[in-house]
Amino acid sequence: MGQGYAQLGATQYDEEVHITTPQIDSYRRNGWLLCRPFVGGEIRDIQQWVDEVQQWPENGDWLHYREMTDDGPKLCRTENFVPFHTPLREILTTGAIVEIVSALMGEQAVLYKEKINYKLVGGAGFLPHQDAPAYPFIETSISCMIAIDQSTTSNGCLEVVDGQHHVLLPMNERGCIVNDWVETHEWHPVEMEAGDVLFFHSHTPHRSGTNNSQRDRRAIYPTFNAASQGDLRSDYYEEKLRIFRDTEHTAGNVRISLIDDFEGRPV
Repeated sequence: MGQGYAQLGATQYDEEVHITTPQIDSYRRNGWLLCRPFVGGEIRDIQQWVDEVQQWPENGDWLHYREMTDDGPKLCRTENFVPFHTPLREILTTGAIVEIVSALMGEQAVLYKEKINYKLVGGAGFLPHQDAPAYPFIETSISCMIAIDQSTTSNGCLEVVDGQHHVLLPMNERGCIVNDWVETHEWHPVEMEAGDVLFFHSHTPHRSGTNNSQRDRRAIYPTFNAASQGDLRSDYYEEKLRIFRDTEHTAGNVRISLIDDFEGRPV
């Protein structure tokens, strides 16, 4: 799993979670940390809740995005779902996840945004990028990938670069990392089982490939900012929708982010 892996004991949602100093040091050294705070019935509950969101209709205040695959249109992302799903809101705003992020951050964390990336069979990947350029109002944040299904190299798992999370890297016109940098650094695939959680800094370089398998690869991605910066979640979604409304998108990919890292084809 690489130097960033740390095994945390299984916890109930409302139990205290302890993260050790060596685990925090590993995150600060590498820019990412792989843990397992959910097991057994907990992850089965979360899988069921993601199934529910995945079946929501288009006509809601949540945000569904779709991409074209060789098998036809498929859902690729849902955002802004916590106001409409109480159990997922509790998972992402209280308990183990928030406590671990706060420990890694060194102060209390608050939810900044949330999304589910589905990457269903045939779903596209994401170009090498850092998250920070896509997140207005804050300079740094911590995100985590909560694996809903097994994530492997064949179905497009995340790949990261160790220890390169201290500065913004050179970007191209799409807001992604330039090829010269990408080609001269070592990328580590982070394969995960359902229930694993990968925490990573907003400057940690990462990418993922197409799902070339016959198994879906879904994951929840909450992002957190320091509470001292304020509760910015509503501001983020208002700003994202404003930019989507007021700026023309001419690239040939689906627009789902404030940078053009997603390679999905428009429907």
